[in-house]
Amino acid sequence: MNEHKPDQMAAALQRAVQQVIAKGLQDPRVSGLITVTSVRVTADCAEAFINVSIYPEEKEKLTLHGLESAKAFIRRQAGDLVRSRSLPAFFFKLDRSLKVQAKILTEINRAIEETKGRSFESSPRPEPISTPTPNPTNADRNPEDHPR
Repeated sequence: MNEHKPDQMAAALQRAVQQVIAKGLQDPRVSGLITVTSVRVTADCAEAFINVSIYPEEKEKLTLHGLESAKAFIRRQAGDLVRSRSLPAFFFKLDRSLKVQAKILTEINRAIEETKGRSFESSPRPEPISTPTPNPTNADRNPEDHPR
C-alpha cells in the first residue's frame, strides 16, 4: 500500500467533511460554529478520527452527539466528494485546542495591555553598571616585551 495514502485520504476527508457540515444537516442538535480541525486516518485506511471544534461551548455535547448520529449520512455525502473505492469508518472527537489557544492569546493580550498602562518612570531605576576602565600601566604592557 502507498505510504502516503492515509495522509492523502485524511486531507481529502477533511475538506469533504467540512463541506458537508457547512451545507448543513437536518438534525437540530447540530448547531453552532463547527470546524473540522484535523483528520487522522489509520495506516490501513479503515478508520478516520475526525477532530471537530464546536463553538459555543454550551452546544459542544449536544452537537457532538448529533454528529455521531449523522455520521453515516456525512460519510455517504463525503464519499460523493472523495474519489475512493471505500471510505474509512468515521469517529468524531471534540478538539478543545483552539479554545485553549484562544484563552492563552487573550491572557497574553491582557498582560500586554496591563503593562502598557503601567508607568515605568515611577519605578526606581537600577544604577547603570559601569565597565571597569583598564589600568593604563597594565594595558600598555605586552607580556612578550618583558622577559621574566
